[in-house]
Amino acid sequence: MLTELAILCAGAFFAGLVDAMVGGGGLVQVPLLFNVFPGTAPATLFGTNKAVSIVGTTFAARRYLGRVEMDWKVLWRAALAAFVASFAGAAAVGMFPPQMLRPVVIVLLVAVLAYTLKKKDFGVIRAEAAAHRPKPILALVLGALIGFYDGFFGPGTGSFLIFLFVRCYAWDFLRASAAAKVVNVSTNLAALAWFVPVGAIMVKVAAAMALANLAGAWVGAHLAIKNGAAFVRRVFIVVVSILIARLMWDTFVG
Repeated sequence: MLTELAILCAGAFFAGLVDAMVGGGGLVQVPLLFNVFPGTAPATLFGTNKAVSIVGTTFAARRYLGRVEMDWKVLWRAALAAFVASFAGAAAVGMFPPQMLRPVVIVLLVAVLAYTLKKKDFGVIRAEAAAHRPKPILALVLGALIGFYDGFFGPGTGSFLIFLFVRCYAWDFLRASAAAKVVNVSTNLAALAWFVPVGAIMVKVAAAMALANLAGAWVGAHLAIKNGAAFVRRVFIVVVSILIARLMWDTFVG
């Protein structure tokens, strides 16, 4: 068991590092949990993943605060809408299989990647023009859409958030990543509000992984702040590409 726990903690560290910059930590943690505990109920594994992720995500959000300017008129609305919608998404899982969304998500991620690659300065320089500043009400819509998606399916939530913040608010990738962490905290809280009452968390495993995830989040946030928006953009492109490949494998091969 110690060997398996060491593998899980190593994966949690890497997940926290990547997630702190551009999201995608679930790409690492969820498959690891399923491989190490193949006979455990999926709900318990997803609940454990959320319990681990919220520690690293919260720490990353705190580390960005004070170092990256936040637009709280946008963020509190997006976070509130995401919390409510994420809980609703989790409750809707039983209505039809989330896997049905995979082809749609693949198409959306390919579009996100293509747009980012085409626009060479996309998210590298923050635009200040008023024309690029939609009203804060848009944050409610974005938060609700992404929150429901995260509660219902999940893969790529952080990447979608970052892309939408850059595209809709003309923020750079560093600022969008910091904002995404704040919203992710609310969606993780909503998910835990669903998982905790039914006991769907392996507490000891989650505690050990959470410490490793926190350490990874520290490193990831440090790298993002130190290297700036252009670096985060490059990491974003890599993570989205891997996410597309993973979803295509699960959909058409696995």
